[in-house]
Amino acid sequence: MSQTRSDGRGAAALRKISIETGLQANPEGSVLIRAGNTHVLVSASVEEGVKDFLAGSGRGWVTAEYAMHPRANPRRQRREGRDGKLGGRTQEIQRLIGRGLRAAVNLKALGERTIHIDCDVLTADGGTRTASVTGGYVALLMALDSLRRRGLIGGGLVREPVAAVSVGLLGGVALLDLCYEEDRDAQVDLNLVATRSGQIIEVQGTAEGEPMSRSEHDALLDRALEGVRELTELQAQALERAEVDVSRLLAG
Repeated sequence: MSQTRSDGRGAAALRKISIETGLQANPEGSVLIRAGNTHVLVSASVEEGVKDFLAGSGRGWVTAEYAMHPRANPRRQRREGRDGKLGGRTQEIQRLIGRGLRAAVNLKALGERTIHIDCDVLTADGGTRTASVTGGYVALLMALDSLRRRGLIGGGLVREPVAAVSVGLLGGVALLDLCYEEDRDAQVDLNLVATRSGQIIEVQGTAEGEPMSRSEHDALLDRALEGVRELTELQAQALERAEVDVSRLLAG
């Protein structure tokens, strides 16, 4: 297939990404991340104390919740969780976001506090979970900085920036940051959560139909890692605009 996609991007190009901070007055951190036509509102809220399994350990926790707005898709969907139950996909995504963001933080330095990351998908066009991780990192650092400014924590909290992106194999070409149609039609689709330096936190990938080769898998990972590096630069710019002094939060 051509290297040029339906939206004019090349195979190695991210969608147009914007990260707007400070949309909500009440959370310690809030972000609206737009990745093409996928828009996710993310908030980070600080709660003193932790669940029983961590009580007395001196360690904090970062956890996530994820929800689709009923009109995030072309047709209205029933709001999930009204019966107290969440679907398997939603639970899987929540765990992915939580694991990814916990990897960015020294939980011992956080102390016995919980940071809740709430991700609400306003418009969905593929990559909602990866946008939630990428935006969630910015909201998380805003919340940590608010604790630092109040004298409740010191430095050494943040290990390294974390972001996530999708990649897929379509027509034999490795495409970065899939929209919905590309994700639907891809021979292979893969989600990667990684650090700025290229350390991998989580890979979720599936071959639809024929298995992928090792070389195809490695090419997809390489492309995704390039995307993660670009996304961490955009995160840094958003945090600078929000006047978050990341250097004072970094470990080491």
